[in-house]
Amino acid sequence: MPATDTLTASQRSAALPDDAARVVLVGVELAGGSFDPTLDELALLAQSAGDDVVARVTARRKAPDAALFVGSGKADEIKALVQQHRAHGVIFDQALSPVQQRNLELHLGVPVADRSALILEIFAERARSHEGKLQVELARLQYLSTRLVRRWSHLERQRGGIGTRGGPGETQIELDRRMIGERIRSAKTRLERVKRQRQTQRRARERSGTGRIALVGYTNAGKSTLFNALTKARSYAADQLFATLDPTVRALHLPLPDGGRGRPATLSDTVGFIRDLPHKLVEAFEATLQEAVDADLLLHVIDAASPTRDEQIAEVERVLAEIGAGDIAQVQVFNKTDLLPTSRQPREMVDEVEREGGRRTPRVFVSAADGSGLTGLRQLMAGHLAHIYSLSGHGDAMAVTAPANFRSQA
Repeated sequence: MPATDTLTASQRSAALPDDAARVVLVGVELAGGSFDPTLDELALLAQSAGDDVVARVTARRKAPDAALFVGSGKADEIKALVQQHRAHGVIFDQALSPVQQRNLELHLGVPVADRSALILEIFAERARSHEGKLQVELARLQYLSTRLVRRWSHLERQRGGIGTRGGPGETQIELDRRMIGERIRSAKTRLERVKRQRQTQRRARERSGTGRIALVGYTNAGKSTLFNALTKARSYAADQLFATLDPTVRALHLPLPDGGRGRPATLSDTVGFIRDLPHKLVEAFEATLQEAVDADLLLHVIDAASPTRDEQIAEVERVLAEIGAGDIAQVQVFNKTDLLPTSRQPREMVDEVEREGGRRTPRVFVSAADGSGLTGLRQLMAGHLAHIYSLSGHGDAMAVTAPANFRSQA
């Protein structure tokens, strides 16, 4: 049912800066579309971008209104909330057309952004490597190419807040179509060079007989924490959406049952997925996601304590299929078991689950935070690589018997 939820001050994040922009969130349930009635994930995204969520509005429609997406009555309701809370802007959980965004800004009197623009801003803030920045730049330019009107969007805010109109972000928005087209071509050329460099590195790993394992999963499932636990690395990990964007690859030696060292492998930490991840962003991050496509094994990291766990699993599977990694062997790693109540603790730390298509897939329960279950995970990883090398004629490289569930995935 349509609803309006006004948050109290105690419900807002105390970690937000004093000059955080106050925003109203809007979600619309459409026939056949994904919908989060709580708007909790959108709120986390907004907080990750430095915004203070002051109110949430939900509605239901058969189809979006061509002019205002929500219709004039609901738009008036949103406007009243904006005025009541002196909000600086409004963020929609669904994608808006340029016309709808412009009309809403005129009607509401404040800047309006959609989920795609919000994710782009977070990616722009979190990218650290040259490759990551290039990929975000390409996605932002492609997004901007359809929005060449002077307005704020969640793309680059230099001076605190959703209402800021100055700075490099505005200059970029005002570029004409020809200049944006040139920058898109330039970004693609530079990314193609990065892609060739990564291909060279991957071929070198293949020649050395190094196994390739990649972490994939929904954002904030604990991939980077697990990566650090398995490799003893110190990659940045935090309890926030898209804490890390840049791919990280580390050497990993998996123990044999007799205590010896098995064949060396590499473990890659890739960008996290999220519901309704903009397609252009997936395209732009092709070079990074190639680590998953070229892997011998995917560790699908799942937040075992998340109330939307099943939906998150389905979204990751969808993106993996989109990038051509849907048929790669997997281990489902249910992380954060330390956050589960006693009644929901697993009876067995390692078992199997049936995925779409009848594929039996190993499942392991771990806590990357306290280290429980990691021994079982390492054994599964070693068993899979043993199976891979036995098929390729290098069966003597690792004297490990591959589990039946891996043989069934091959």
